[in-house]
Amino acid sequence: MNRQPQGQRPDTMVLLLAGGQGERLHPLTRRHAKPAVPFAGLYRIIDFTLSNCINSDLKRIFVLTQHKSLSLDRHLRTAWGMLRPQLGEFVQAVPPQRALATRWYAGTADAVFQNLHLLEEERPARLLLVSGDHVYHMDYRRLIEFHVERGAAATIACTEVPLAEAKRMGVVGVDDDARVESFIEKPQQPVPLPHDRSRALANMGVYVFETAALVRAVIEDEKSDSEHDFGRNILPAMVASQPVFAWDVSKRGLPRERYWKDVGTLDSYYEANLGLLVPKPPFDLFDADWPLRADTEHHPPTVVRDDGCHAGRVSNSLVSPGARIDGGSIARSIVSPRVTVGSGATVEESILLPGVRVGAGAVVRRAIVDENVTLPCGTRIGTDAAADRRRFVVTPAGVVVVPGRVALD
Repeated sequence: MNRQPQGQRPDTMVLLLAGGQGERLHPLTRRHAKPAVPFAGLYRIIDFTLSNCINSDLKRIFVLTQHKSLSLDRHLRTAWGMLRPQLGEFVQAVPPQRALATRWYAGTADAVFQNLHLLEEERPARLLLVSGDHVYHMDYRRLIEFHVERGAAATIACTEVPLAEAKRMGVVGVDDDARVESFIEKPQQPVPLPHDRSRALANMGVYVFETAALVRAVIEDEKSDSEHDFGRNILPAMVASQPVFAWDVSKRGLPRERYWKDVGTLDSYYEANLGLLVPKPPFDLFDADWPLRADTEHHPPTVVRDDGCHAGRVSNSLVSPGARIDGGSIARSIVSPRVTVGSGATVEESILLPGVRVGAGAVVRRAIVDENVTLPCGTRIGTDAAADRRRFVVTPAGVVVVPGRVALD
């Protein structure tokens, strides 16, 4: 049986990297930082990492922001303001201070370098470094225990993935004791696992560092002409000179921890959302032992009603509070707060972000509709591929993305 660690870890502080532009999620990131993009109706992508932190009793969290951070800052205040500063608990957004450099963050390692003053003030023994753009459950206490037991300078959370997928990730090679022997970012020929030549051990973007080791590494990296990136620079250098270990969630994690999804592209974002709708989804939003926290904004109850001409119908979908289905039909879709679907409208295999209004008689199939978009009566999306490509972004998998503030009349 897996032992559940108990109690807070005041010796560990969290740095959550949330400053990426999210270009591959455009146009959903036209107004948002990637971690602030809505997901699964009620949530923002960053909520999954923050929920992991709180559930792991890690409550000293600096969120390093940069691009288009207004909506993210607002979300952190409204959804994550429940911690108790008088007990040293916080979720604090930190924009670039430009104290140690006159530029914006040049990379993930540079983001840490430019915030070394935070470490000087808080003086944690170690750091949990995470990203705000992945969907997963993880009890970080188990990872930290492994790190401490191994006497590691750094520990990388990893998962087993197909070789073709590993080409887009950092690939880790380990010995029999889980010590990392190699770390290669986005290799053309990933090193396969010894016991399964079709799979590789991939970096999840979740790290534990001894603070002193990390400070030395980012200062040394700052002196070099590198990309100032953890995957390309910091970790390969540490592997060559210090004890770095891999925590393989595929072997050491609890069952709930074996799902991990990078939702950094429109197709992966769509697939991860729709993947929640199968009878036994690989990621459980309803796990009472690992609660997910979301925005505290209050909404009226969802209403699904007949309008006298058409029956309101919902099947195999997630429908958020504040949604109103007035004689429309929803099938295998994600419906966010404040969405309205009008008489005779049909929504199938789609994601409607907050505030979307679908007019009477409209048809929406295999689409992502951005926040506050109004689809006029009779609009047809996902029924004519050529027409869709003339007007909207269409992903390689054929998902139509309707951006905000587009003329649809």
